[in-house]
Amino acid sequence: MQSARFSVFAIALSASVSIAACSGSPSVNQANVGGAANGPDNGGSGGSSASGGEQPGGLPIAQGGSLMLDLPDDLAGSPGLGGGPAEPYPNTLPTGFVPANMFGGYLVGSEITPADSDPHETGTESCGTKILAVIRDFKADGQNFEGTAIGDNRKMVLPDLGDDRKPVYASPPNAFTVKDPAQFADWYRTVDGLNKAYKLEIWFEPNNGVTSFQSTQFFPIDGKGFGNENNNHNYHFTTEIHTQFKYEGGETFKFTGDDDVWVFINSKLAIDLGGVHNAEDAAIDIDGRADELGLVKGKVYPFDMFQNERHTADSNFRADTTLNFVDCGTILPEVPK
Repeated sequence: MQSARFSVFAIALSASVSIAACSGSPSVNQANVGGAANGPDNGGSGGSSASGGEQPGGLPIAQGGSLMLDLPDDLAGSPGLGGGPAEPYPNTLPTGFVPANMFGGYLVGSEITPADSDPHETGTESCGTKILAVIRDFKADGQNFEGTAIGDNRKMVLPDLGDDRKPVYASPPNAFTVKDPAQFADWYRTVDGLNKAYKLEIWFEPNNGVTSFQSTQFFPIDGKGFGNENNNHNYHFTTEIHTQFKYEGGETFKFTGDDDVWVFINSKLAIDLGGVHNAEDAAIDIDGRADELGLVKGKVYPFDMFQNERHTADSNFRADTTLNFVDCGTILPEVPK
């Protein structure tokens, strides 16, 4: 759906994500960058920039054809960051990764079969800023992917994660953007003929005290799976992330994206952006919700996130966080429904 800003961890799902506490990356000065476009399917007016142009990937160009950056004082004189010879963004991207058009990058890996799993060992230190996810391509079926109702659709999933660490569909009338409820359980399961799953690594970039992933053109599987289906991008996919973090106090997590986005902390629903909608955002003050989520400082808790792109127009994924993720993501074994 619509373009937006997404924040997830040290890993957002159409969406953006931020993670482990870091600092030092430049932040985009939004005064110099055009707003995210509102797609025609949702009645938006469309984004604009001062110059009316875009650079590759859909990033608006500021007045005069340059992208202005706000830099921390300790980086203002650094080469490539305003004080020396410029280098192409980003110069710290991991090998093989594709840069997101704002912060971070991603790498699409091999196709996953239903028998595959790729567990990652849990440690006590931060795993860094690369998180493993699973992305599944779907066909535009005129039901749940294209053709469904458009609008916010909260309470589509139950407030507790299922025993298999997958969201549980809530019965209608809550889920009016789902025409085929029986298919919901397979959005995050690999089913032959229905979807095609791929490994996806997301790199979160240090960004002034948080780590961030932000793409306003989040189309990582263009040309893969069932293909683009005569569209300019592959618009129909789901993303799931399963990791863990150590709660130490003071952490935050913010996500911006479209379409559906659900974040579970300690298996309890912490962010509900369900629906087929423009980019929307939500933030979690972990301390403020610690009692509700059953968190005790010094302990490790699961973090599970689900994001869907179900409608043509734009795709935003942004995540910003100070969470200290202690494993780098897990591909769960396939469990029968």
